[in-house]
Amino acid sequence: MITRETLRLKSITVMILMAVLVWSVTLETCIARKGRHWRHHHSSSSASSTLSDSLSSKKPKSHHNSHSHSHKSKPKLKTPPLKSGSPVLPQPPQVQPPPPPKVQPPSPPQVQPPRPPLPLQPLEGSQEFNVLDFGAKGDGMSDDTEAFEATWASACKVEASTMVIPSDYIFLIGPISFSGPYCQANIVFQLDGMIVAPTDAESWGRGLLWWIEFTKLKGITIQGNGVIDGRGTGWWQQDNPFDYPIDDDFKLIVPLNNSVQERPPMPIRSELNGMPSIKPTALRFYGSIDVTVTGITIQNSPQCHLKFDNCVQVLVHDVTVSSPGDSPNTDGIHLQNTRDVMIHTSTLACGDDCISIQTGCSNVYVHNVNCGPGHGISIGSLGKDSTKACVSNITVRDVVMHNTMTGVRIKTWQGGVGSVKGVLFSNIQLTEVQLPIVIDQFYCDHSKCKNQTSAVAVEGVTYEKIRGTYTVKPVHFACSDSFPCVDVQLSGIELKPVQLQYHMYDPFCWRAFGLLNSPTVPPIDCLQIGKPPRNGVHTDHDICV
Repeated sequence: MITRETLRLKSITVMILMAVLVWSVTLETCIARKGRHWRHHHSSSSASSTLSDSLSSKKPKSHHNSHSHSHKSKPKLKTPPLKSGSPVLPQPPQVQPPPPPKVQPPSPPQVQPPRPPLPLQPLEGSQEFNVLDFGAKGDGMSDDTEAFEATWASACKVEASTMVIPSDYIFLIGPISFSGPYCQANIVFQLDGMIVAPTDAESWGRGLLWWIEFTKLKGITIQGNGVIDGRGTGWWQQDNPFDYPIDDDFKLIVPLNNSVQERPPMPIRSELNGMPSIKPTALRFYGSIDVTVTGITIQNSPQCHLKFDNCVQVLVHDVTVSSPGDSPNTDGIHLQNTRDVMIHTSTLACGDDCISIQTGCSNVYVHNVNCGPGHGISIGSLGKDSTKACVSNITVRDVVMHNTMTGVRIKTWQGGVGSVKGVLFSNIQLTEVQLPIVIDQFYCDHSKCKNQTSAVAVEGVTYEKIRGTYTVKPVHFACSDSFPCVDVQLSGIELKPVQLQYHMYDPFCWRAFGLLNSPTVPPIDCLQIGKPPRNGVHTDHDICV
């Protein structure tokens, strides 16, 4: 019995010892593995402290971020390598940002410096075209004609565009035409600088009728504070000696020495500078609709300063015209075959008519204009070379004239046909005007003109509130024998003489019929009251529509 029990105890003891031995080997192996892991990741700290730290750091993660922990709860031993690799994953995004900056340099290459060098192709939507951008120098010596032509070519394509001639520059340009009819409407020619004409004969060829021309445009505006200078001195001294036009009403002005005024002495050919005999108008508009000219100054034109031919709807205001009083044939504003015109608030000083209204004009309204020196405001001359002339519905009022040859005048040639009717001259203030009121149906600017029966009829002309001083003759009505002036009405006429260097005369009337609606100073007794006996001739003769 004892022996069996002893054996049983021994076998139990051996089994216990073997179990302890196996357990101890397993524990030692586990501790060894953990030690290698700590040394690899935490070489600077002790094994026990690192273990407690790692455990404590794992607990908060599982506590605060249960969603991420659910993916990493099983492989605990692989968690540290994932953490050590996690900072590497953000770095690729940090390596990619540098390439984007390198990709952006291509955006600067779209730098728009290349576009300015191509002014002929302005940015889409641009409406301003500056002549400097098209090669103009603006130094007053270089020929800028081509630059102006190129600028216009671009502005012409854009509706309501603006062609800019900047201030503080002087642009020398030769004869130039800014023409349609294929240009867009409502173009603005913004003139703030100065434009000057060439003075060499080569630039003009055999002669031109205009220097700067705008033709066949709709809604064209010339505006600004700039100057157009025709530099006409050389032309004024070179009128054709064989056909020198001179205002025929000079014949009415006789100096006190009893000698009729003669034409100015003409230079002999060898003294002339070679300029063509045809003199250009400085600024001309032809065949255009809705034209506005405002703000600018036109000076020293070889001939007429501003001309409108075959235009409709013309507005001129705040314009200055300036040339010497002895510059020949330099009309201020010249209208021909043009209707629906308004001219106001302008100052006109020149060597011929301040405003000249020619055939084909109707619905013209002029007011608040200063005129002088010059030859006043005239309708005509009309009917030259037996041509037809039709003028109607003309109003000139609130005008100041000083030191002019005539005041308000109608002048027609013998032999013409047509009529002038519906004219009002009102509130005209005169200072030392030689011939304030004139109708002359025997006008002739040649040395000799033959007498002819036919004439342009003059009918329905009213003069009211014409006041001031005269130096030669207050009224001169010289009407045709065949076609007398009819329906001439006078009221509020107060004209006082001022003795200067001329013979002075009383009012003169020939074949003039009408009414005196109030007493006049001086008395104009020569006007025949009523109508001529053969008034029907005018009706038959008036072929104007």
